[in-house]
Amino acid sequence: MKIYTRGGDTGTTSLVDGTRVSKDDARIDAYGTLDELNSIIGLARAELAECSGGGCACSGAAPDMDALDPILYKIQNELFVIGSRLATPPGPMETKIASVSQEAIDFLEKGMDILSTDLPPLTRFILPGGSTLAAELHLGRTVCRRAERLIITLSSQGEIDPLIIKYVNRLSDFLFVAARWACLQQGEPEVFWEK
Repeated sequence: MKIYTRGGDTGTTSLVDGTRVSKDDARIDAYGTLDELNSIIGLARAELAECSGGGCACSGAAPDMDALDPILYKIQNELFVIGSRLATPPGPMETKIASVSQEAIDFLEKGMDILSTDLPPLTRFILPGGSTLAAELHLGRTVCRRAERLIITLSSQGEIDPLIIKYVNRLSDFLFVAARWACLQQGEPEVFWEK
């Protein structure tokens, strides 16, 4: 199977139902940014695998680091589902495409509760960094916020499942907590903003 189709050579692409739209359409921008986020989470998972194997440059990965990977894997799968839903315009095809569930949002909240257990109270603004893994998770958080803004823009043009907006909002919170947790587990100090 060839990867290239030449269908996009004129600056358009197909949505799930076959509708052709410009590649700078709000819908493409929204799900394309989720794809970017998914790639960043994949990068964080690769860094996490290196840390679990003792190959990272951090002060020393704790055994608990392994707990994060299955959560990130589930998030990657949910992002793919959401992207598929966003790639489907309103219409008959939309009902055939899965969307995110309240259970997926609950999963993120439970994950945050678990990861937050040992975190010190947040008393200052945190700068992205601390470790490579934490910086990648912070990068994911910022791209997640951009995706959220783009999804909100898209929702002003038509109905978007409100659970998608809720999930993406919660995901950015999760990635912030996960970045802090990664620093703690790796024995790396968090980087604080100085006035």
